[in-house]
Amino acid sequence: MITPPLNSNEKGQGSGNLRLIISYIGYKSDTLDVKNTNLVRVILAQSDTKELKEIEVNERINSSFVNALEPLNTKTMSEKELFKAACCNLSESFETNPSVDVSFADAVSGAKQIQMLGLSGIYTQLTNENLPGTRGLAANFGLGFIPGPWVEAIQVTKGVGSVANGYESMAGQINVELKKPDITPKIGERIYANAYVNDFGRYEANLNYTQKISPKWATTTLLHTNTQQGKIDQNGDGFIDIPLGTQFNGISRWKYDSNGWMMQLGIKALKDSRIGGQTNFNEITDKGTTNRYGLGLNTERIEGFAKIGYVFPQKKYKSVGFLSSVLDHTNDNYYGLTTYKAKQQTIYTNFIYQSIIGNTNHKYRVGASYLLDRYNENIKTQLFFPLDVNFKRTESAVGAFVEYTWTPMPKFTAIAGLRGDYHNLFGFFLTPRVHVKYDITENTQIRLSAGRGQRTADILAENTSVFASSRQLGINNIAGYGANSTRGGAEIAWNYGLSFSQDFKLDYRKGNITVDFYRTDFQNQVVVDYDKNPQQINFYNLSGRSYSNSAQAELNYELFKRFDIRVAYRFYDVNTTYSDVLLQRPLIAKDRAFINLAYETKSKWKIDYTFNWNGSKRIPNTATNPANYRKNTTSPDYFIMNSQVSKSFGNPKKHWWDVYIGVENILDFRQQDLIIASEAPFNPYFDTSLIWGPVIGRMFYGGFRYKLK
Repeated sequence: MITPPLNSNEKGQGSGNLRLIISYIGYKSDTLDVKNTNLVRVILAQSDTKELKEIEVNERINSSFVNALEPLNTKTMSEKELFKAACCNLSESFETNPSVDVSFADAVSGAKQIQMLGLSGIYTQLTNENLPGTRGLAANFGLGFIPGPWVEAIQVTKGVGSVANGYESMAGQINVELKKPDITPKIGERIYANAYVNDFGRYEANLNYTQKISPKWATTTLLHTNTQQGKIDQNGDGFIDIPLGTQFNGISRWKYDSNGWMMQLGIKALKDSRIGGQTNFNEITDKGTTNRYGLGLNTERIEGFAKIGYVFPQKKYKSVGFLSSVLDHTNDNYYGLTTYKAKQQTIYTNFIYQSIIGNTNHKYRVGASYLLDRYNENIKTQLFFPLDVNFKRTESAVGAFVEYTWTPMPKFTAIAGLRGDYHNLFGFFLTPRVHVKYDITENTQIRLSAGRGQRTADILAENTSVFASSRQLGINNIAGYGANSTRGGAEIAWNYGLSFSQDFKLDYRKGNITVDFYRTDFQNQVVVDYDKNPQQINFYNLSGRSYSNSAQAELNYELFKRFDIRVAYRFYDVNTTYSDVLLQRPLIAKDRAFINLAYETKSKWKIDYTFNWNGSKRIPNTATNPANYRKNTTSPDYFIMNSQVSKSFGNPKKHWWDVYIGVENILDFRQQDLIIASEAPFNPYFDTSLIWGPVIGRMFYGGFRYKLK
């Protein structure tokens, strides 16, 4: 700063020299008399005062967010978001996410299923760290195989995903990032322990242990067990609402990091056993008889994985990666007089190379992948429609892909991807996908996406809930199922999406409004028809139209300091052609409203409240049943409220405790008529599959978390 001398006149001219005042953080301040304004030499000297060694800048990050730099519409749910609910496993991790619906698949097995964009979870690609996740035989129960305390973050992508992850994504992709062998002052923990109990007789314990073996090697062990001991029959129909049983689950993973090389190796093992059915069922005396109805669900699963990558030290934009996993999964289940035994063996590999063309405005990824699935399924029933069928299917798909990212200006990014795959059942096919993001202003973004998805329908594993009923299976010309099967087992859909996002500040606090619309058009689909005959379930290839329209608006805002609100409304228009008639997809609510309130005090008390309103759903046709076994054609709408209170103790940078209590389904609303003909489970009208509302009512829970950095 230059100032005139003290005796300057009104025009800024005086008899003395000009003075130059120089000051900067960390250096001595000085004042110079400037005689020669053409040349001034300044020599900086460090200050003798105490140096500022560290500056810490803190910013409050939302517990869930969309990366403003990414063209894909991906919402990341952090660990903080998962702590808002009990989050015993992945199926319970979406209670505070309005884009994902979770419901029971039937009234007796306890299986939960998700929905995105109005479509069943089988049309959403589920991955674990970009490796195949809950698919195939795990489609119905796999969400319960990933404990919540293992999860580091969940990335929910609407619409088609990247071609680098394969061709199966249609409605979206959910990628789960698990806890890794990372220990630094800022991230990771050496020990994480969690225990949980609820008033329904469920107990759960988790232990994560991370150890730094050497400067290059680290390992993490994740252990989990849960057991359900309480026999709950809240509606008094003689059937327990949640199967009894126990699960043991563990992962051992290793990480190597040195000079640009990174490698992760791991092995997972799971054993899960459940028994359900009538409250007085005894497996020893009643299994395989008509004395009492029972079901047994036994799963064993072992999986190994490897991830190897190298980042070129002098060219950080260039890297190569190799991902691989192997899986052996076995089901040994019985439902009354029906048995279902199945085995799945899977091998997956994916090689990826990425670099730039000239500069970072032009990035690309190329790679090749291989997927091998072997299925052996046997279903046998001694009921009204005797059946003893063995289905075997081997799928082999080899493919290659290229993905180009163009950023001609900071406000515009486009990703164009194309992959080609050769499938032993369906031949060669192409999968094109494109994503575009444009920043209208610094705080206003628009995203577009379009692309093709394809998957193979596994009609038995994906619909095991039907085994718990007396419905007869009708399988009509589906690939892999029957001597006259065709290529019809390949489900093909195109998805188109538009998303608008607006960030804002109101009263100095941040907020965001997001509005999106997605449409999914099926070229082919395996139709699951509950309407044709209430004593049957029919599977056949689509003949006509099948589509889903999804529209959602969401507001996130910090209403006042440390008090966040999330409000959303979602509308579904989902229709499929059933026996030449276009009908609304059953058991899907057209409307849903959502509110989440989260408040944290300075003393580390946290209060979370979630409100859900679910609109009416169409119930499959039961008009030909006897009068006392018929259901209404539509369900009522209903409200669900959950709340949790937690308190944190200790130093988050060293170790802390988190104690929590909560209640789910505060209003105790539940579907009363869960089972048709519950008093006669070996009756031809016995049906447990028409579930439109909550199976269980009000539930209290509590637990603690402990973390040692």
